[in-house]
Amino acid sequence: MPNMQLNKVPMPEACPAVRSRNFEEVAHGYSAEDAMLEAQRCLNCKNRPCVSGCPVNVKIPDFIAKVAEGDFEGAYAIIRSTNALPAVCGRVCPQENQCEGKCVRGIKGESVAIGRLERFCADYHMQHAEKTTPCKSDETSVRVAVIGSGPAGLSCAGELARRGYRVTVFEAFHTAGGVLVYGIPEFRLPKAIVKTEIEGLQAMGVEIALDTVVGRAVTVDELFEEGYAAVFIGSGAGLPGFLGIPGENSCGVYSANEYLTRVNLMKAYREEYDTPIIHAKRVAVVGGGNVAMDAARCAMRLGAEEVSIVYRRSEAEMPARREEVHHAKEEGIIFRVLTNPAAISADDDGFVTAMTCDLMRLGDPDASGRCRPEPTGEQIALDVDTVIVAVGTSPNPLIRMTTPGLDTDRRGCIMTADGVSTSREGVFAGGDAVTGAATVILAMGAGREAAKKIDAYCREKGYRDEKNS
Repeated sequence: MPNMQLNKVPMPEACPAVRSRNFEEVAHGYSAEDAMLEAQRCLNCKNRPCVSGCPVNVKIPDFIAKVAEGDFEGAYAIIRSTNALPAVCGRVCPQENQCEGKCVRGIKGESVAIGRLERFCADYHMQHAEKTTPCKSDETSVRVAVIGSGPAGLSCAGELARRGYRVTVFEAFHTAGGVLVYGIPEFRLPKAIVKTEIEGLQAMGVEIALDTVVGRAVTVDELFEEGYAAVFIGSGAGLPGFLGIPGENSCGVYSANEYLTRVNLMKAYREEYDTPIIHAKRVAVVGGGNVAMDAARCAMRLGAEEVSIVYRRSEAEMPARREEVHHAKEEGIIFRVLTNPAAISADDDGFVTAMTCDLMRLGDPDASGRCRPEPTGEQIALDVDTVIVAVGTSPNPLIRMTTPGLDTDRRGCIMTADGVSTSREGVFAGGDAVTGAATVILAMGAGREAAKKIDAYCREKGYRDEKNS
């Protein structure tokens, strides 16, 4: 029987007063009964608009039908056929703007909880499946190098492995996962989940070379000399942007990138790790995206007495997911909107003491379509001892500086002819290295598309044919 309830089955969550002081996962996930009940809300539409909204084209109605039947492993197999990281996507994808945003049930009531169901299937598989090596195509001698082990690189590597290629992923850090391990906090994406997903790719034959900075330890040209037929660049956008205001070099001013890396990758939230980080009392986080929400919620969990989001537009213009804003408010984060930092003050020892801000009003829309913030002429001073700047990132210039003939734009993003093919023959790119900072699932979609282009390129060059495919 279809479930015609207008609202989603609620997701169990930790109590805000408790979770705001620990790093345990906020959302607890569906039970089997909840998942089956929610799956019965799907209308299995003929045109399947939800699939067109998914950057990796998960066969959404098909897997949901399996969930409704109680065939959770069957559902997982359908998801995994196009999505290399389902447990990750089920937790951090902005489904409300993608698959769920196109769900017909959302016309009257709430859309089907596609993300929650995807997470349930992935978690169920991790808990119940036997440790076996996934099926894979017969390997060929064709080798492909993937630079970066973030969402784009892992997705590309997984798809290439399925197609029978010998893939090596080169990761600069000591841990694989890219932004999944250094950027997204434990309470949103447990690192054990990321580790398990990556182990699944390794079981398919994907090799991961850690502590290898491409552009220093080895260049793109040297990878070709070593026998790689093609190279995929999925190195992300890890170069932080700043405000350019007086006092920004004071002690206690962090980029969100550095702050989250110290918290997540370097485990500053765990007592047994002696990671250098300021345990602040009053924190201002500048920005209105998901990264700003993550930084603010981490600062609260590290013991801050007051944490503020400082954003120059109104809350309606914030690019962060509504769910993240909602969770931040529940946890006591203060939202200071229409407020723009103008200067940071410091004491005689150089440590932050305050931040002066211009109060803003909204004017006419700018090129982004959002209303342009304009100063009102009034200012306020915030009593803070730490400022975290979360106003965007751009690609690290190392690869473009060491790869002759690789075209980039004024932001340092790699330019492509079709979304993934670069100006260098045999070199492909995707994810934040091409688009600038975006979402996990968009990066994964680019990685998967690049794998298809790499396969076509290798066949065109005669590296592979139907005999060894």
